[in-house]
Amino acid sequence: MKKLLGVLAAGILIFTCPGCAYKLNGSAIPPAMRTINIGFFENNAPIVVANLSQQFTEDLKNRIRSTTGLSLVNGEGNANMSGSITDYHFAPISVQATNNNVAPIANAEVLSITVKVKFVYEADKKINFDQSFTETANFTGELSSQEQSLIKTITTKLIDDIFNKAFNNW
Repeated sequence: MKKLLGVLAAGILIFTCPGCAYKLNGSAIPPAMRTINIGFFENNAPIVVANLSQQFTEDLKNRIRSTTGLSLVNGEGNANMSGSITDYHFAPISVQATNNNVAPIANAEVLSITVKVKFVYEADKKINFDQSFTETANFTGELSSQEQSLIKTITTKLIDDIFNKAFNNW
């Protein structure tokens, strides 16, 4: 019974401490940060995939909406995140010679996406950043048949990186 009361008292203290940041799913968010604006991440990469900007922006919003208590707003929020997709490319990652001493062929490739992100929280400028994030995924065969699943894998990793930088680096 004493343990239960101790746990309840600790829980009440955590939620009523006015100067404390709160934690959700491993993230720490200052109590004054209640809203965030996520701008549209335009695709400025040399290769433009039609749905990449929309998919990335919506997935980032969904991650913040589902794992924080922040409200997404249009216009200025307590915090603002903006950016663009700056690179999208694929290249061979290993080379293998053919049997007849013909020119070597690539048997595996890597897809790479880079996103530049600017995060601004006026109340605490030391957590602001303007940084590029790059993630990759390896594949074999034709890109066109795997492209959407590779994009989903890479954007999930990018969003994890951005989320961790914005909400776990206090």
